[in-house]
Amino acid sequence: MNGKYQHWTLETDDDKLLWLHLDKAGASANTLSKEVLEELDDILTGVEKTPPDGLLLVSDKASGFIAGADVKEFTEVKSRDEAAAIIHRGQRMADRIEALPCATAALIDGFCLGGGLELALACDYRIATDSLNTRIGLPEVKLGIHPGFGGSVRLIELIGAVDAMPLMLAGRAVGGYKAKKLGMVDALVPKRHLVAAGRDFVTRKPARHQPGRLRALASSRPLRPLLAGKFRKEVAKKASKEHYPAPYALIETWEKHADNRRQWLDAEAQSVTDLFETDTAHNLVRVFFLQERMKSLGKQKDYQPKRVHVIGAGVMGGDIAAWCALQGFSVTLQDREPKYIAPAIKRAKKLFDMKLRPKHLNTAAGDRLIPDHKGLGIEKADIVIEAIVENAEIKQALYREIEPRMQPDAILATNTSSIKLETLGEALDKPERLIGIHFFNPVAKMQLVEIVRTDATPQELIDRTSTFIANMRKLPLPVKSSPGFLVNRVLMPYLLEAVELLSEGNAPETIDRAATDFGMPMGPILLADTVGLDICLSVANILGEQLGVAVPEKLKQMVDAGKLGKKSGEGFYRYEKGKPVSSKDAPAPDAVVTDRLIARLLNESVAVLREGVVEDADLLDAGMIFGTGFAPFRGGPMNYVKHIGEGQFVQKLQQLEKQFGERFKPDSGWKNLQEPRPRDAGQ
Repeated sequence: MNGKYQHWTLETDDDKLLWLHLDKAGASANTLSKEVLEELDDILTGVEKTPPDGLLLVSDKASGFIAGADVKEFTEVKSRDEAAAIIHRGQRMADRIEALPCATAALIDGFCLGGGLELALACDYRIATDSLNTRIGLPEVKLGIHPGFGGSVRLIELIGAVDAMPLMLAGRAVGGYKAKKLGMVDALVPKRHLVAAGRDFVTRKPARHQPGRLRALASSRPLRPLLAGKFRKEVAKKASKEHYPAPYALIETWEKHADNRRQWLDAEAQSVTDLFETDTAHNLVRVFFLQERMKSLGKQKDYQPKRVHVIGAGVMGGDIAAWCALQGFSVTLQDREPKYIAPAIKRAKKLFDMKLRPKHLNTAAGDRLIPDHKGLGIEKADIVIEAIVENAEIKQALYREIEPRMQPDAILATNTSSIKLETLGEALDKPERLIGIHFFNPVAKMQLVEIVRTDATPQELIDRTSTFIANMRKLPLPVKSSPGFLVNRVLMPYLLEAVELLSEGNAPETIDRAATDFGMPMGPILLADTVGLDICLSVANILGEQLGVAVPEKLKQMVDAGKLGKKSGEGFYRYEKGKPVSSKDAPAPDAVVTDRLIARLLNESVAVLREGVVEDADLLDAGMIFGTGFAPFRGGPMNYVKHIGEGQFVQKLQQLEKQFGERFKPDSGWKNLQEPRPRDAGQ
């Protein structure tokens, strides 16, 4: 059986093995669009009539196996029936692959996610490469739904609920080594051996993987309610059912229907169809496209930097250097003396141990990170990142020293969080070569990186820097050089209002609960303690001086008293073994507390948009979601405003201004906002 479709190619070899190649036309990655599945439907009809001796599912994309369903089609769903049709079509394809009379295998190199993994789970075997790029998982909860093509059923059957449910409930993808350990894949091989390994499995037909006896028992009728309760409790620590219904729905389908496979599959499809209609799903799909837009900013294919030189081996500089080395860059790390570099190398080793299980990959990452107290790496670097003390004169002196030594086309980047690029650039012969790359702490966890530009920054430099950041597996966000840039600028009034509320006698637990009930990942008081009250005060003073932001006296008093937050053992909370000691008796917040916190944040968001700090409202939303964790299920601050109606927020600000003062005065940018758009617009 041979043939070529628009997206699929069929090849039958001399051993009567059918190689089914997917290469979605006009796309950089394979997704299971309607057209792709319709062609697969036709192909499977032929395979069922004339079965080969084995079938192997292969991707011809360099980027990976299959990224999942075509998310764009989600935004085009107009009715419940259309949503149901998408789910049932995907389930039907997986069921038919599973029912084929010949041995089947999925050959995985790179990502295998969502619907892609669901098709792979329908095969008898899964063989993956040992590449760092191999990532396997079912991340559907991040879109406000859960696996719907039979994946939740088959993954639990394959590795047991104890291991499968936490992965699906968190939407977490794992690397090849972890997938092999869990039993998600049957073999892990070098890329050059992938085809041979697939051929061996479908020819030899070894026993299919099954969970151990104890793991299989987890889905038995007596144990399911106990485990379901445990799963709900774990999910509730991070997401409420009101805001994120998908993980709770996934638990329920398994708890109620795991005794009957057909009922379980039907319940899975019904549940996902219901979730399609929720505001959470619509907004999380919006967040997905915001993320894709930021990724697309870093795709200048002809720019491939290899060498990075970082100056400053403190927490930020050292961790930036470690992350660069982890991603495959050759990195030299400079500080005044070797003794200042040693702690950064030690932290990097911990990062590599956590991220790189295979010893040879761990060793290779360590070899790429080179201590360089003499700065010998400057001359060869494609990118020089300055991450020294926040002092304009000291930074300028450094630039005068290193600029003559740098390659003419090398990027000079500063990780400053508060000093204007225009000021720093005064020390350079070519000030237009300076750009900001503002990482957030902790570097290994925070996805967003602000790319700070001036009016004189060439677009080509912004594009190259965005590509570098994207190659680091971070999300680049261009912002204008201005006080606080985007994230700190918008976040600071929110934090300062929390301190004002505290000064008025509100308990820190009450204030933090108001924020987390709204959907923030962490309350502002705990956030301030975690960042460090001295750092908060420093940023607040800068913004206060340049933007007229009032700094609460209580914040100054705390810093003067040495109560700096988590790092000093006491801030607004007291800390024991790194955890805040909080009272369970604190009163619940009233609506005014929430209104005051969120109103300050939204008002500043409008001001930032009016000033052109970011290009548009969508990028502002993206920056606040990925830089601060702003309630993703709300789709970002500006999306939230448009969903509710800007007129309503202006009235609320006016009421708060009368009651609490001028800091709540509505920004003039509110009048420029348009009426609410449809909830799926902008995607």
